[in-house]
Amino acid sequence: MPGRFITFEGGEGSGKSTHVSLLADRLRSLGIDVVVTREPGGSPGAEIIRHILLSGAAKPLGPETETILFAAARDDHVRNTIAPALADGKWVICDRFVDSTRVYQGALGKVDPRLIRGLERVTVGELMPDLTLVMDVPADAGLARASRRRGGAKADRFESETLEFHEHLRKAFATLAKLDPERCVLIDASKPKPAVVDAIWKAVTQRLAPTQARAGVAVTP
Repeated sequence: MPGRFITFEGGEGSGKSTHVSLLADRLRSLGIDVVVTREPGGSPGAEIIRHILLSGAAKPLGPETETILFAAARDDHVRNTIAPALADGKWVICDRFVDSTRVYQGALGKVDPRLIRGLERVTVGELMPDLTLVMDVPADAGLARASRRRGGAKADRFESETLEFHEHLRKAFATLAKLDPERCVLIDASKPKPAVVDAIWKAVTQRLAPTQARAGVAVTP
């Protein structure tokens, strides 16, 4: 049977990476083969572009150029990592995907949505996530988490944006989740970790029935 594709979205410091790992471990405990990946990155070519984007080197070129670079990274990522894994029946969990481009470059960067949709058609096509978990946390709390996580390291291209930027970012992700309830579930990531874990697992079990997948039962998202 085909694999399942889960993405995590949300602002900086919303706990995406932590909960990607926890969910992957839980699915593996059920005997499900899981591939964990991220954007930008997730494949050799995309990791090179990741460095360019997160270093801020492309920022002076404008949001349209950043959008095209994200799309180039995504194309390599989909072709070399995501699509082959799904074809092999594996479950793919990705830290960020198309929704980040729609929000960061689209809603906040004011990039023409026609450009974003056109790039999605070329790079993603019909390969959209079966489930997107949108991690929601107050912007100031998320930035504080991100600061603790990186220690003395320099903030990356997006972490270094203003608090106002991140507040708008949070609202844009929440709006995105409301507009696509068939695919997206908004998770209150400000709650204690066990409660967030439970909310994520509830969404995954309700939408994708992983215990049935382990048994080889065909599941329609």
